[in-house]
Amino acid sequence: MCGRYQLDTGIEQLMLRFDAENRYIGYGSKNEIFPTDMVAIITEEGGHNYIDAAKWGFDNPYDKRPLINARGETVDQKRTFKDMFTNGRCIIPATAFFEWQKNEEKKKTKMLITVKDVPIFGMAGIYRNVLNEDGSKIFRAAIITISANKVMSEIHDRMPVILPADAEKVWLDNTITDALMLKEFLKSFDGDMLYRPAV
Repeated sequence: MCGRYQLDTGIEQLMLRFDAENRYIGYGSKNEIFPTDMVAIITEEGGHNYIDAAKWGFDNPYDKRPLINARGETVDQKRTFKDMFTNGRCIIPATAFFEWQKNEEKKKTKMLITVKDVPIFGMAGIYRNVLNEDGSKIFRAAIITISANKVMSEIHDRMPVILPADAEKVWLDNTITDALMLKEFLKSFDGDMLYRPAV
């Protein structure tokens, strides 16, 4: 899973990294992002990328905890997520993510995981417009996860889907609806990753 992450970068760097126009009024870098926080997502409309604001997580009718992750193996099949996988894909930018590693005494150490030589990376996400209680609309989003790669398996059995840079344009293009092709992107990251105890 991915239950916390970091986006510690300025808006100018984010705009440059994703060639995106900013629509997130009040954006600020965050050292640690929690479920239900407002987060930056990258969306695409009419051939242009935008930085939008979204609340991280969907209401869960079966649990008080929100649905913050969608499993890559079944995201195109689950009723909650399949429509968004077809026409509500986004990128959730990050500079790192966190996971807890258990030791032999079953004590947990919070680890900070980064992608080597990639200051800002894109996690595969899904999003949609939902109604607030007051009738206003807000984007909500979730991060797609997949089985851990070799490095991450030392910490946890799941990890976010980190998109290769050359896949980001296709992922954002919601006119593309070929599920089999899109699911080819939902793989464990094969680049170099680094981790250390979070301070």
